[in-house]
Amino acid sequence: MADLARLTDVIKPEAKALGFDLVRVKMVASEAGDGERALQIMAEDPATGQLVIDQCAALSRAVSEKIDALEEQGQTLIEGTYHLEVSSPGIDRPLTRPKDFSNWAGHEAKIALVEKVGKHRNLRGELLGIEGDVVAIADKNAGRVDVPLANIHAAKLILTDALIAATQPLVTDGAEDIVEDEEEKADD
Repeated sequence: MADLARLTDVIKPEAKALGFDLVRVKMVASEAGDGERALQIMAEDPATGQLVIDQCAALSRAVSEKIDALEEQGQTLIEGTYHLEVSSPGIDRPLTRPKDFSNWAGHEAKIALVEKVGKHRNLRGELLGIEGDVVAIADKNAGRVDVPLANIHAAKLILTDALIAATQPLVTDGAEDIVEDEEEKADD
């Protein structure tokens, strides 16, 4: 098993040293097809709200080196084998930090709760923001619901036209270097 709080404490300074904000650290099933686990690290460049491939690679190298160094000192951060996955949060990003609930107020979100609030364990609607440690959402069925951060199991933005319009354009550096396969082009 992995101690996510300890891993976050190890990873956060590595991200910060590269100028990135850590969004989430999570152990997930690996998509590599081998049935193993993956340590998923989501981070963003505060200037763009995303990471490009070179930034993901830099963070991956820094985290790998740090974990390897700690393991050489006898610390076991993750039991067994795992893959390291570093990514940008994407447009329909998870909401994990208090500032996420503030920054993305006005957009549609989905929130899964640890414990029901009223009759609801899942909420979906316009994110109204956060005050102190209480998140407010205008749920489509329940109306305004105030939820303590500690009661949020998972939250993410819903991809809408308004969210796309509000999101900074993705970096497209190198897109002009992409060459289409002539065979695929002929099939179109």
